[in-house]
Amino acid sequence: MTTEAEIKQKSGANVNATFDTTMMTAANIRAESTCNVIARYNFSDTYATLNADVKGLLSDICSSLVAIEAISYDMSGYTSRTEAEDMVNINRDIALRGLSLLKDKKQQTFISGA
Repeated sequence: MTTEAEIKQKSGANVNATFDTTMMTAANIRAESTCNVIARYNFSDTYATLNADVKGLLSDICSSLVAIEAISYDMSGYTSRTEAEDMVNINRDIALRGLSLLKDKKQQTFISGA
């Protein structure tokens, strides 16, 4: 539901390079599962039929959740632990905002009908 480029952008230039494509893919599957369970709707199976708005929201959530894992994997490359923690906090806030939209019953018709 997201791209490696978006994950790298959100995790920053100082992310540990050993958090590679395989690890990103595994983390993205967990992020997708989180979105599916929160919304009680399987976006993974219907992704191709979703509109751009819903795909954008899912990409934003998943890339933020994966970026949090990438940053937390090894914070030693960042200029300070505070820098890494700030990036985690920003990504957490983005993910929580998106997840709250997925949970909002007023949005369910829009999302599932998109």
